[in-house]
Amino acid sequence: MVRLILIRHGETNFSSQNRYCGFSNPPLNNKGIRQSEKLAVRLKDTKIDKVYSSDLIRAYQTAKIIFGDNPIEKTPDLREMNFGLFEGLKYEQLVGKYPELYRDWVDNPEKIKTPNGEGLRDLSKRVEEKLSIIVSQHKDKTLAVVAHGGPIRVVLCKALNFDLKIFWQIEQRLGALNIIDYSEESPPIVVKMNDVSHFSAKEKVTL
Repeated sequence: MVRLILIRHGETNFSSQNRYCGFSNPPLNNKGIRQSEKLAVRLKDTKIDKVYSSDLIRAYQTAKIIFGDNPIEKTPDLREMNFGLFEGLKYEQLVGKYPELYRDWVDNPEKIKTPNGEGLRDLSKRVEEKLSIIVSQHKDKTLAVVAHGGPIRVVLCKALNFDLKIFWQIEQRLGALNIIDYSEESPPIVVKMNDVSHFSAKEKVTL
């Protein structure tokens, strides 16, 4: 069995302003740093055999705070979706500038490819291919992957055998922790999803 601890990066100024970030590369803000520090406390006694991260600053910075001196393998295949025309814009700006395109993106995310960007199926293909390689190379290990809301949602859709059309129905908060167990004998088991109890727990939270 392979246990995958899947983590969404902490807050940035883009996310605090409800801006589409995608391939844009802002660092964590102060709140994002604190979120990552709380995750570090939660996971400090957990043996992690290998850490992977998106190569974007917000994910890699989160991974460094949580996992300290552990080697971290960065890969662009774990990046957020390239939102193209949407990059850097707030949700209300998109509604004003591109109302039909934005409505289609919300209602039918699996069918939309933003101009100059990726489609959800493009994202799913590159993330699933990379994750399949990662899992296959680490039998009986515990792995950590620090990534973004979009990649994590597609991984959860795949694990739960959900269609990508329900992409937006899977909540994934900043700094959230997910755990998936992969076995050769059975389908993946989602042990935890969108868990942010480390932000409010007065006592130690265990996996």
